[in-house]
Amino acid sequence: MLQTSLRHLAVVAFAANFSAASALADATTPIAWTSVPVEEVTLFYPGQSSFQWLHSPEHPGARMVGRGTACKRCHRDSERSMGNDIVSGGLLEPNPIDGKKGSLQLVVQAAHDEENLYLRFRWKTQAERPGVMHNYMRYDGQAWAFYGGPRSAKRVRQGQEPPLYEDRLAIMIDDGGVQRFAEQGCWLSCHTGMRDMPGEPTSEAVRSHPYLGEGGLGRSDVRKYLPASRTDTSTSWDKVKSPEALAKLKDKGVFLDLMQWRAARSNPVDMADDGFVLGYRLFDEGKNPFSWNVDRDSMTPKFMFDPKKVGRKSLTVSDIETGPEPAALIREDNAAPYDPDAGWKEGDVLPGRLLSRVDARGSAADNSRVTGKWEDGSWIVTWVRPLDTGHDDDITLKRGNTYTFGFAVHDDNVTTRFHFVSFPVVVGIGLGGDITAVRLD
Repeated sequence: MLQTSLRHLAVVAFAANFSAASALADATTPIAWTSVPVEEVTLFYPGQSSFQWLHSPEHPGARMVGRGTACKRCHRDSERSMGNDIVSGGLLEPNPIDGKKGSLQLVVQAAHDEENLYLRFRWKTQAERPGVMHNYMRYDGQAWAFYGGPRSAKRVRQGQEPPLYEDRLAIMIDDGGVQRFAEQGCWLSCHTGMRDMPGEPTSEAVRSHPYLGEGGLGRSDVRKYLPASRTDTSTSWDKVKSPEALAKLKDKGVFLDLMQWRAARSNPVDMADDGFVLGYRLFDEGKNPFSWNVDRDSMTPKFMFDPKKVGRKSLTVSDIETGPEPAALIREDNAAPYDPDAGWKEGDVLPGRLLSRVDARGSAADNSRVTGKWEDGSWIVTWVRPLDTGHDDDITLKRGNTYTFGFAVHDDNVTTRFHFVSFPVVVGIGLGGDITAVRLD
């Protein structure tokens, strides 16, 4: 107890220092954050540990998991050691990334009023620059092609292209509708067969699947899903229940709310995306703040930077090395239709994503008050989430109740499973929980 209290006091003092330095009472959330309690959550590197592995003989605690024992019951305060062990390589990480850390400290503050939940996060990035570049395209003198990628990609590991991938903060929320999420957290949504996981199917196999493929969602890979969405006890990626059965589950509240702040694809327009997990990881109804800036038939950009507003039509490879400004292409702010006759030169670079706050709409645009700032090697993200978004594909939060959250951070130019994750965290809206959102007067 004393050790926990001392850690809490140290974090409070730390938070007060960076609060004053970074002027956190911004226009989006006019809150005196120095008066809001601070908690610290340890996130760790999970490697290829999946729902199937959790219940397999390879996991020493499989029997306890099967009986409903929470992960934290056995692994409380061991996140750092587990992350360091996994990230170094072995059974759960066959392809370790050189130099990657095994854990990350996420500083969290929470408050609420009658309408909103206010969250504030801070974490230190491993890289010396923020991950604000994503899906960039480079002109080679004759044609455009994607340039850079996550650190897990072979071409990046071999030094052929630079590590370019956005930093990301994800929040999962369960209101009790998903069985065992309170005990197992995001492992319920991570499965064999997903991207970069054991048993990953070919894109052809996914495209031919009646629900996931061309006759249904139109996907070519497998992403997060819940065990309740499958018909077999092994929760296989291809054993999906019928669309009608999935719809009934969703109507009963069997889904996870999933919100993601993206340093490249949402932060430049002060937003985060909004989605859910059931049969697949899907975005909510409506339109996201980001879309593709690539004509896939011709592999040419759709928009370029507006020279009248930006002073130039594109970035260059040297800009990437130092950190470009601006890094994002925003339709209503700095973009112009792509001109193929604008005198493109080898080494010119354009974002492969187009952002727009104006075009975002519907439930997919619910997270419209989210700001992120990178300073002194750390991200500070402030998030306003309506308690009731008014959309049935979101979980409604009520004052006086507790909810199970899961946090994840993609740091240092990585994607898919190469992130840091938390064990389940109980958040109380006004009272209770590992983190209590205090009431604002």
